[in-house]
Amino acid sequence: MENEEKVMTGEESLKIISEMINKTKFDIRQGSFYLLFWGWLIFVCSLSEFLLKKFAGVGHSYYVWLLVIPGVFVSMLYGFITGRKAKVRTYTGMLYMWIWLGFFIAAMVLFIVHSKSMYSVAPYILLMAGLPTFISGFLIKFKPLIAGGICFWVIALAIFFAGTDTYSLGTSIAMLLGYLIPGYMLKNRVDHDAV
Repeated sequence: MENEEKVMTGEESLKIISEMINKTKFDIRQGSFYLLFWGWLIFVCSLSEFLLKKFAGVGHSYYVWLLVIPGVFVSMLYGFITGRKAKVRTYTGMLYMWIWLGFFIAAMVLFIVHSKSMYSVAPYILLMAGLPTFISGFLIKFKPLIAGGICFWVIALAIFFAGTDTYSLGTSIAMLLGYLIPGYMLKNRVDHDAV
């Protein structure tokens, strides 16, 4: 039994390479969706909590965080739909998914462990969010996302030492610098590359 290898033409090789590049762009576009979706959701929740507590005197301003619950379902639904449409799965895309799933599971465990003291969880969530953001930046070779991960870590340290009164405002700033700005830059890069 002889092992025959088919020799591809240059045109066939270029076609395969182009398909893989386009598939990677699709994976990156999915990443920008999650950065923007979660960036805006957490930005709005944390800024609302800060404004309600600081300027409106609302005692239970943390109730705005209940918006995260439907956000989880929207995110899962989007992932399910786009995952079913995907014809090819790349190693980078799968690694990206598992890193963020790991972050989600770790965050849920943290929320359970700190369920009686949720007010103190912000620096730890920012600390944890920095890692998948930082690694994702390296995976897709996108420096603004790497910088976003570093911003999460710096802000986590800053609000930890500044005290609980700074947690919600610090989280808003972290979302802006860590998810929203890199998310829009990534989306614009993919849109520009598609032209």
